[in-house]
Amino acid sequence: MIDRYHLRYFLAVIDHGNFSRAADACNVSQPTLSVGVAKLEKTLGQPLFRRSNRRVELTRAGTLLAEQARRIEAGFLAAERAVSDSAAAETIRLGVLGSIAPGWIERLLRAHRLAGGERLELYEGRERDLSDRLASGRIDVALTIVRAGVGAHVVVAEEGYAMALPSFHALAGRVSVAAEELASEAMIVRRHCEALADTSRHFTARGVRPFFSARTASDERALRYVREGLGVTLVPESFAGDGIACPRLDGFDLTRTLGLVYAPHRDAAALRGTPLVRAAEGLGQSPG
Repeated sequence: MIDRYHLRYFLAVIDHGNFSRAADACNVSQPTLSVGVAKLEKTLGQPLFRRSNRRVELTRAGTLLAEQARRIEAGFLAAERAVSDSAAAETIRLGVLGSIAPGWIERLLRAHRLAGGERLELYEGRERDLSDRLASGRIDVALTIVRAGVGAHVVVAEEGYAMALPSFHALAGRVSVAAEELASEAMIVRRHCEALADTSRHFTARGVRPFFSARTASDERALRYVREGLGVTLVPESFAGDGIACPRLDGFDLTRTLGLVYAPHRDAAALRGTPLVRAAEGLGQSPG
């Protein structure tokens, strides 16, 4: 017989990449989690992971189980919600992509509050993390990048990218700038930027290999660095704001589509009528 906690341990190893981080996520010791996974493998009569010193990989049996395990866990979560106290305020677990402009998030939360929306439980993360949380039923909806083949969703905005310059920069008043014009500029690396590889290729192809003055996973900190003249960086266009000018980068035509992506366990039709979705639909209508 397969116990639910065995499946949760199994899915946690997949989502977190190794047994140590999976144990932390499940609030158990690593030996406890390892024993649980071993019991699951014994019950099924198949190894689920190929283990090495560097990483853990799924076997074919593990790959087949993973899809079913996620459906089972999503079913458990849906059942728990169905029998919960109906008088309690509904909570929507919202995932938010870390690279969305702070001004957009403020507007979303303000519009949601003024509309008397549901109670929100907010998680912030990278695109892959949000995708994993949706698939495993740990969040209900995510404000993130919409990729081809994604499940039920609603598009809320489309935007390109631009160079963030301090307002006092000599090029700040320009509509667009060329990579070659930034050859002598120090660059700030936004570590979690989904366009980071494309940006690197764009500058390298034009013979520009800048000095990197800072690397940060915090967009707020990156913008502060730009305002104070430490360097410049590529950002989504919606990051333009106080003290920050955002001219387009010549020849860099990458865009991103943002939307609310619904978890498989949630009723997409029901979510579309909520104050949260109505608030999100107005995000791209004015600067953030």
